[in-house]
Amino acid sequence: MSFTDLGLSEEVCRAVSDVGYTVPTPIQAQAIPFVLMSRDLMATAQTGTGKTAAFTLPMIDILAGGRARARMPRSLILEPTRELATQVAENFDLYGKYNKLSHALIIGGENMDEQIKLLDRGVDVLIATPGRLLDLFERGRILLNDIKVLVIDEADRMLDMGFIPDIEKICKLLSPMRQTLMFSATLAPEIKRLADQFLMNPKSISVSPPASTAVNVQQHLVETTERNKREVLRHLLRTRNVKNAFIFCNRKKDIGVLQRSLERHGFNAGALHGDMVQSARTATLDAFKAERIALLVCSDVAARGIDITGVSHVFNFDVPIHSEDYVHRIGRTGRAGNSGEAFTLATADDAKFVDAIEKLIKKPIPRFTVEGYAPRQEQENPVIQHQERPRRERPERAPRRERSGPRQDRNERADRLPRYNDNIDALPAETVNFGDDLPAFLRRPAPTK
Repeated sequence: MSFTDLGLSEEVCRAVSDVGYTVPTPIQAQAIPFVLMSRDLMATAQTGTGKTAAFTLPMIDILAGGRARARMPRSLILEPTRELATQVAENFDLYGKYNKLSHALIIGGENMDEQIKLLDRGVDVLIATPGRLLDLFERGRILLNDIKVLVIDEADRMLDMGFIPDIEKICKLLSPMRQTLMFSATLAPEIKRLADQFLMNPKSISVSPPASTAVNVQQHLVETTERNKREVLRHLLRTRNVKNAFIFCNRKKDIGVLQRSLERHGFNAGALHGDMVQSARTATLDAFKAERIALLVCSDVAARGIDITGVSHVFNFDVPIHSEDYVHRIGRTGRAGNSGEAFTLATADDAKFVDAIEKLIKKPIPRFTVEGYAPRQEQENPVIQHQERPRRERPERAPRRERSGPRQDRNERADRLPRYNDNIDALPAETVNFGDDLPAFLRRPAPTK
């Protein structure tokens, strides 16, 4: 089957051919015909299967016959992160180069005035993150009642990032006479509830089991200790024929520490996380795509949807806390039919997270031993039993000898002094006065009236 067989226009098929694609992926082959039929769609597919093209290609054909009006976009694509939104905009540039469609990228971290100017000119496709879109709407800079096609991409990531209330608010602002497409890698109960609420008789498509990992990715679990993790990572980077790699950390503060450590050991590494300004995030990602950076130490902001073909390895420096993130992380490699390797470094404290991942993917992760860095026997058990030390016996003290000398003489003298409290009769019988020492002022006679 070719893209022409799916009902796409000649202009779109020619643009796809220029990119180098000739055969649609399973999600594209199943989704594109229903999108062209204006059906609501609920599509579930693992990461790296071509979900973005599954809605961008038919949207170009649907919007090709209309005209945009100022501040009233004709279609809306919601993305959870700026990087995903930027990537979708790049796809429209690639696949829509033979069509006269305009699009605007509305994301945080960019100049709002420039985005408002694009909206004032009118756009066919609006690609946005929920926060910035609602901000512009509340400022009265955009109208959403002319949206004909709504795409909610990476819906499960929207759920993880707490965007579901924003999505519900945005959907209520749109016209009910619209086509809604929802794409997700996993189908949580909250996602299904959202689909039941805002999709009308949707066509459900699932091209792979929920939360399944890509078959092209060879997975490994390396058991180590917290102290040896950096050294184990460096050993793997030197011995596994790593061309380029994503290295995922759970905490943002660890990303900079690990990136500087790798640079000190001679590796070409960059950092990417959500607290960076958008210009720095874009520059780092562009450098990684252009292979000016070989290793990208990042948070889960890079785990979803970033399509970089040819990534050879993924390293989970930290075991992901949420088991679903494991599927998305290792999905950064083994894309577009290529093979890849994924290594997860786990300590004894990560046992419960590893169990959750293996339960989700319904198979154990093969163990990989790094010679010389295996954890010691006592470190395999997070609870280390400490033996009680024997108590030292103190030497017996010599008996106190009788003291003699001045101190003993003082005690004897004190015993010979009279104790008035014991014998009240020992007090003097007469009161002793001042005698001749009486002060002169007491001798003066008292004044008389």
